[in-house]
Amino acid sequence: MIPTRRTARRSSVHRLGALGATGLVGVLVLSGCTPGEAGPDATAAPDWELTAQTAEPSGDIDSFTWVSYSEPYSLDYAYAFDYADNQVLSNVCESLLRLNPDYTLSPGLAESFEHPTPDTWVYTIRDGVTFHDGTLLTAADVVTSMGRHLDPEVGSSWYSVYQNVAGIEQTGERQVTVTMTRPDSQFNLAMGGSAGVVESAATLAEKGADYGNSTGLVNCTGPFALTAWTSGESVTLTRYDDYWDESLRARSGEVEILFMTDPNARVNALKSGEVDGGWMIPPDAIAQLRGSGRGEVYFGLNTAVGSLIVSDLEGPLGDERVREALLMAMDRQGILDAAAQGYGEVTNALTTESVWVGASEAALDEAFDGLAEYPYDLEGAKKLIDDAGAAGEEIVIATAPLGNDFAVISQGAAAAAQAIGLKATIQTVSPSAYTALFSDPTARDGVDLFYTSWYLSSPDPLEMYGVLRTGEFSNYGGWSDPDFDALVEEAVAIDDPAQRSEVTAQAQRIANAQLPWLPLFEGPMTVFLGERVTGVAPSVAFLYYPWAATIGSR
Repeated sequence: MIPTRRTARRSSVHRLGALGATGLVGVLVLSGCTPGEAGPDATAAPDWELTAQTAEPSGDIDSFTWVSYSEPYSLDYAYAFDYADNQVLSNVCESLLRLNPDYTLSPGLAESFEHPTPDTWVYTIRDGVTFHDGTLLTAADVVTSMGRHLDPEVGSSWYSVYQNVAGIEQTGERQVTVTMTRPDSQFNLAMGGSAGVVESAATLAEKGADYGNSTGLVNCTGPFALTAWTSGESVTLTRYDDYWDESLRARSGEVEILFMTDPNARVNALKSGEVDGGWMIPPDAIAQLRGSGRGEVYFGLNTAVGSLIVSDLEGPLGDERVREALLMAMDRQGILDAAAQGYGEVTNALTTESVWVGASEAALDEAFDGLAEYPYDLEGAKKLIDDAGAAGEEIVIATAPLGNDFAVISQGAAAAAQAIGLKATIQTVSPSAYTALFSDPTARDGVDLFYTSWYLSSPDPLEMYGVLRTGEFSNYGGWSDPDFDALVEEAVAIDDPAQRSEVTAQAQRIANAQLPWLPLFEGPMTVFLGERVTGVAPSVAFLYYPWAATIGSR
């Protein structure tokens, strides 16, 4: 998620063995540098611009095909926490609110909401909506769907959204009231994502443990029904003709989403016309796809920041000076050029400006201007390592064969570590084992760093900093700072987005200073559309907005 920053801030155009000196040279060559050259700005930025909306379709289409880099882990909304899951689910299931491509919120399955007291949110459920089996959506379905996030037996990935919820109850024929233990501005903002999805209570009861897998499927209210899931191959979505929102009636009768884990296979399928489109184009394939004559690559709003997560603060990286030294030793512009072909910009923040919706000008100034920049400085980094007494200590960097960016970033981090006197080992794991790093603490045993492109699911930067509070599930390294926690707790209780942003900005500055995660770069969301199709909004909101419904015939 980059709307580039305002001109005043712009500096340029949501996861092997030890490397020696030759590894550093290899990364520099990839980025267009040589060891004797200054790291930053050695490669010209590519030519690209943001597109809010592609051309309107000329008409409907019988079907189209799409490609995904991975099979969904689950289509149970309680576990839909990654790109592969949500890009399917967003077309099939719906939330109480709708997160739009410009990252604003509008009514969804709740036609309206009220905030009558600081501790209550009241949702009026839309009348006349049907699930894909033809049954009517009721307030009871909403209560059941929301309540699953509080059930420890479910173990929802979205529990943190509900952590301040005291109760969820039906308070009218079409009314649901959520009572909080304390004021929580973030709860309602999260109702545009997976945390706000509504499923048929009857289906949840009927399917049990099979709900959301390739056997049980799902039964929701979106513009498409999930009609088939062939494990290891594809899912099929079929237009739901009784969909309630005529403005988002599906333009295609059917969509087949194919799973291709090999990036070369995905690119070849797009170039050959075997598939009509795909999200998240491998950066090293953008140029060839743009020149293929078989379609267009579009760049859109993103909320993701590419960062290295510090997952072990008991080891060398527990010293703030070592974290700072490692970031200073990484030629982040060179890594951006090599990993993402220069599509993006180096950042010192863990959020993009696109999520600071409603922020005050003063907050934006504090949040982004004047942050420590951690320039490429090997000598300064070596001194920090010496001051910390960390020379010769070892760090382990986990990676997986998920794309060129993972290889470049892990090699760049290892080379930087060794250049300043640390030992570094790259540990390559399978894609599924890499995914487990985000959900299973035991998978992170012995791992000091791993890469993520971490996106935000709501239009507020506080979502990111809520993750880094002491004890949070996704605070993978167990970082803790009482001043930071106090600021986040204060901001959570503030409803006004401008006022809240000014407190959040202070939290961003603490994270920038202490580096619990090491920010690398931000870049645009990418999508390829083949010659047959058009109509999509190229935005990271495809994870929650029914993007496939808007695609029709070119």
